[in-house]
Parts: sequence; structure tokens; C-alpha cells
Amino acid sequence: MVKIRLSRGGAKRQPFYHIIVTDSRNKRDGRNIERLGFFNPVARGGSERLRVDIERVDHWLGIGAHMSERVRDLVAQARAARTDEPAAAEEVPAPEAAAAPEPAPAPESAPESESARENA
Repeated sequence: MVKIRLSRGGAKRQPFYHIIVTDSRNKRDGRNIERLGFFNPVARGGSERLRVDIERVDHWLGIGAHMSERVRDLVAQARAARTDEPAAAEEVPAPEAAAAPEPAPAPESAPESESARENA
């Protein structure tokens, strides 16, 4: 059976995990089929904590791979972060263009008929 799980790397007391696709019979840090991302639980400052290739995860799940519980949580976090980002990814208009929209042209006033003036 194919599994999507974590493979540990890094130094002592400084874990770093790769999110990998592997045969379930392989060792935790053994041979893998594909690397899908990483998870850095001790990320500080500007370091990236989590990166997952969601399209490849969906590909492997479609083939029949199973995720470990921790990877399932991490993929859910990555999907949530991805849905929060579209506003940042889309082109945002310049502030001065958004603050001062062009005024609409004034409609031309038609001469009022005599009956309209009498009713008013």
C-alpha cells in the first residue's frame, strides 16, 4: 500500500520533516517515491513552516494512497492557508486608483413638457 507520511531529518533537538510518498513497508527514513513538501515544526522568524504541493497530494490520493494522521492535519492547514491567499495573489489596483474612481458623466437634462410642469 502507498502511504503519504513524514520522514524525519534535521539535527538532534531540531527536527525537520519531509512529506513523502512511499510504500508502507519501507522504513520511516528509507526509500521514497516522491517528495511532496516539508514541515519545519521549530521554524522561527521569517522561516517557512510548511510547504505542500497540493496538486501532487490530490494526484496520489486519486491513485489510492493513504495519508498518516499528522500529514492529513498538515495538508488541511496548507489547504486553509491556500484559500486565504487569493486576495494577495490577485493583482490589487494601486491605492490612488481605488480611492478616486472616475465620476460618471452627468445625464443630459431633457426639456420638460408643459404637462409635467403643471402637475408639479
